[in-house]
Amino acid sequence: MDAAMKLFVEHGFEVVTVADIARRAEVGRTTFFRYFVDKQEVLFADEEQHHEALVSAVDHAAATLAPIGASLDRALDAGHAGLRALVGSIAEHTRWLAEHERLISGDPALLARSLLKRRAYGAAAIDVLERHGADRETAVLAAAVRQACYEAAVALTGAEPERLPGAVEAAFERLSARGANVRDD
Repeated sequence: MDAAMKLFVEHGFEVVTVADIARRAEVGRTTFFRYFVDKQEVLFADEEQHHEALVSAVDHAAATLAPIGASLDRALDAGHAGLRALVGSIAEHTRWLAEHERLISGDPALLARSLLKRRAYGAAAIDVLERHGADRETAVLAAAVRQACYEAAVALTGAEPERLPGAVEAAFERLSARGANVRDD
């Protein structure tokens, strides 16, 4: 993964071939294909563990808050716990996050693949919340808010992994403050 990311950053995603990646990593093409379906998948290699971190944390938090019902506060608390786990996993395992986000933003096919994977995170969170008694509307809204907080944090930090957790917390704090202190601007 490091070899591929270095090449992508140096030369651009489209120019780099699987053969280039294999050569830089000092492995054969066959070895590359044992780990990755294609060169795009290198950019998403950590997604499964990030997804699991999110789902596990939402499940644990939702279980302690169940039944969630129509309580958006409970559903948001579970989503917040999931997002903390997700950004923790990202910060721990993804040292190339800023470059990763830049590469994805610059390539329509990568952006589409990324959006599909992020949508799967939302669908998984919705399923977990519903399993713990959230009604559909509450689960969908909480998952969308969780995703919006993540997107805002990435945009505000330039996708710097060490700043991401603080930005996520700040986003949720602003949501909490908004409910307690509605102001007209």
